[in-house]
Amino acid sequence: MIEARGTHATGSQASQASRTGRAPRQEGGGDFWPEDRPRSRAKDGPPRSRLPLIVVAVVAVLAVAGAAAFFVLRGGGDKEAATGPGNGAKLSPTAYTPQIADKDMAKLAQRSADQRPVTQGEAFPADVKTVTYKKYSFTLAASQISNDCKSVTWGARLQADLAKYQCSQIARGAYVSQDRGHVGQFIAINLLNQEGAQQIVRVLDPQTAAGFVYPLAAEGAPAFASGFSAAYAQAYGHYVVVTWVQRAGGAQPASLNEMIDVSLAIEKPADFVWGRLQLTDGTR
Repeated sequence: MIEARGTHATGSQASQASRTGRAPRQEGGGDFWPEDRPRSRAKDGPPRSRLPLIVVAVVAVLAVAGAAAFFVLRGGGDKEAATGPGNGAKLSPTAYTPQIADKDMAKLAQRSADQRPVTQGEAFPADVKTVTYKKYSFTLAASQISNDCKSVTWGARLQADLAKYQCSQIARGAYVSQDRGHVGQFIAINLLNQEGAQQIVRVLDPQTAAGFVYPLAAEGAPAFASGFSAAYAQAYGHYVVVTWVQRAGGAQPASLNEMIDVSLAIEKPADFVWGRLQLTDGTR
């Protein structure tokens, strides 16, 4: 079972989180223990797996004002831009949740079975321009597919692994909530095989200090900022899908359940992967 973790938790928090039990979700959002993330399903596609998110070292509720230091992103003060256009600041998430590869994606484990490049219209069709989950509604403010994986990422180790596993595309979509209170990034990485996808999921963990994907900048939308953010990453065959979310300006959320709900709203573009699985199966 792959663990979720916050990148600035103390040793005592890690010890508490490693227990086999998990604190129940509180309706007021006061806990930092995510429930199992429900998975949507693509139209006419197979159901997605439900994988438990066990928090190993997630940031505790802010008790005093000075505790805000726990929620500063690793490298969050570095405003260095990438060489490619449309990149935001050099940031990585505070809380990171990797998940094991989806077993239903076995037929997409090799890019040789899925060689056609992902297109803008495929990853970001009309039905993902506005996405919703529960009370959250988001609009796609900008989208981009880059064939130069190095230009939209930072970190020598991450970039080396992207090259090793022949990253051919990184799709990014910047979302902003209708009340402009939350921002989100949808990221999909096209790699040679599932082995490479699982490796990238591992090295994206901020604890490795390997690097991360630059957030896509969107004109007129709140930018990703230093502060608290949460990312959820999973290998789907030879793809890595990441949803990365925060309250606008980086304020601390009421709980990670808030971040999970927000991430589920902006996860909608991942349906393109399930469409590709159906094509590989010859079902459409």
